Amino acid sequence: MTYIVTEDCIKCKYMDCIEVCPVDCFYEGVNMLVINPSECIDCGVCEPECPAEAILPDTESGMEKWVELNTKYSEVWPNITIKGDSPDDADDYKDQKGKLDKYFSKEPGTGS
Repeated sequence: MTYIVTEDCIKCKYMDCIEVCPVDCFYEGVNMLVINPSECIDCGVCEPECPAEAILPDTESGMEKWVELNTKYSEVWPNITIKGDSPDDADDYKDQKGKLDKYFSKEPGTGS
C-alpha cells in the first residue's frame, strides 16, 4: 500500500501535508501535488493533514488512475519539501467535483 493524491487537491493545493512527510515524497504541479508511490513509506501521517481530504491509500476502489497520475508526474515535477502558500481561492474549489477534467494542468510548480 502507498498513499496517493487525488483530484480533490486540484486548485486547492493546501500543502499542509508537505512538512509532515518524513521522506519528502511530494512533488509540485502548478495547481496540485502528487506523491511518488515508490518513495512513500506508507506511514500515513500526511492523510489527516489534508484539509481537502485528497490523500488516500491506493488500496481504495478506483485509485488505479490516481496511482498512474501520481507516478507519472512525480517523475517530471519538482520535489517540494517546504510548505508554500495555498492559492487565495483554494476554499472556493475545495468541494468541487470533476476537477481533473476542468482544471488539471501538466505544468510543473516551482518546487522548494
